[in-house]
Amino acid sequence: MTRPSPATAPSGGPAGRSNTRIGVITFPGTLDDRDTQRAVRLAGAEAVPLWHRDKDLKQVDAVVLPGGFSYGDYLRAGAISRFSPVMETVIEQAKGGLPVLGICNGFQVLTETHLLPGAMLRNDSLHFICRDQRLRVENADTAWTADYTAGQEISVPLKNIDGRYVADERTLDMLEAEGRVAFRYLTEGDTADGYGNPNGSLRDIAGVTNEAGNVVGLMPHPEHAVEPLIGTGRTDGLGFFTSILKKLVTA
Repeated sequence: MTRPSPATAPSGGPAGRSNTRIGVITFPGTLDDRDTQRAVRLAGAEAVPLWHRDKDLKQVDAVVLPGGFSYGDYLRAGAISRFSPVMETVIEQAKGGLPVLGICNGFQVLTETHLLPGAMLRNDSLHFICRDQRLRVENADTAWTADYTAGQEISVPLKNIDGRYVADERTLDMLEAEGRVAFRYLTEGDTADGYGNPNGSLRDIAGVTNEAGNVVGLMPHPEHAVEPLIGTGRTDGLGFFTSILKKLVTA
């Protein structure tokens, strides 16, 4: 499989640019790498394409594992990507503090690496779900959520078939006690407006963080909610990418 060429930079974007370099990994079957690169640029950082077969992270300041169906989701979603050469370096550097964000399939890969606890199973409906999803920000102290406030409600697109977050009761209690549930599906409201648990995730968990707060994973897609002219016109997802810039600038 040939390496993809870097995406073309957008014509718009913020007035200023930082020197922050955020790597976006492409696996075979990744779908949302270009969208994620665009979100990074719109936030004001440099998007650095990373190829799954390369161990070199090109001295990036943070890494995003985007969504898609890496390796066709054979065995389990994310199970094969976990062994890609690039992930050897990501795992090592994440344990040393490198900020890492996993979106949808990227979240699944992070659970397979055990950088994040739990596992992802087939949606309880056994159907692919694609819709705008209402979330509540539970933890605004991570590297990827600093531009939000705890309790803030946001809406971003969701699209998955293996999105049911599960863990044993001891792990779930630990996540709750340590404030490591990063996002939760909002269930009180009209499902037509994006409320409700879309996949049967235990305790309505949509995303979690590691203990240090540098690794975050979630099933919904913030990179699809960064421009007012696209979709519902909401830009609720842009805060993920401005959060990491703020975190790295002040670190």
